[in-house]
Amino acid sequence: MSSKQSAPKNARKSGPAGPRKQAAAAPAPAPAGPRPARLTAAAALTGLEGLALAAAGVYLLVMGLLGKPDSPQQAETGGITVLALAVLPLAAARGLWLRRRWSRGPAMATQIMALPVAWTLYVAGGAMIAAAVALFAVAVGTLVLLVNPTATEALGIGPRE
Repeated sequence: MSSKQSAPKNARKSGPAGPRKQAAAAPAPAPAGPRPARLTAAAALTGLEGLALAAAGVYLLVMGLLGKPDSPQQAETGGITVLALAVLPLAAARGLWLRRRWSRGPAMATQIMALPVAWTLYVAGGAMIAAAVALFAVAVGTLVLLVNPTATEALGIGPRE
């Protein structure tokens, strides 16, 4: 007798009627203890970057609509794009503040993406050098805070076994 014949038909199904029902996703437990200062600082810096991006996006959008740019369509598209990009650090900052494990990846990606932007600002010269130095310092500082063992433990990220 084959294995298909020995098992009842409904036991072989993997859908909702079968034995392998999907368990409902349980809400994440609330983190125990106070939030470490390093994690709070990382969340604040990431949030400030997101707010700066959002402000730049609003500025580009308003200037595209009300100003006299060379290409209004390009300015408006740039503003909408920068506003969309601001969502990533803002969501990551909220996740870090709430001590969500998933938030570390987007926060680190945001900081890594900020490094070439800082370099581009530095190469532009003039007043942009100060902005480049500030952005570089915030990005590297936030990366250091995010890889700190205190922050990783607070997010529930431990060493692999």
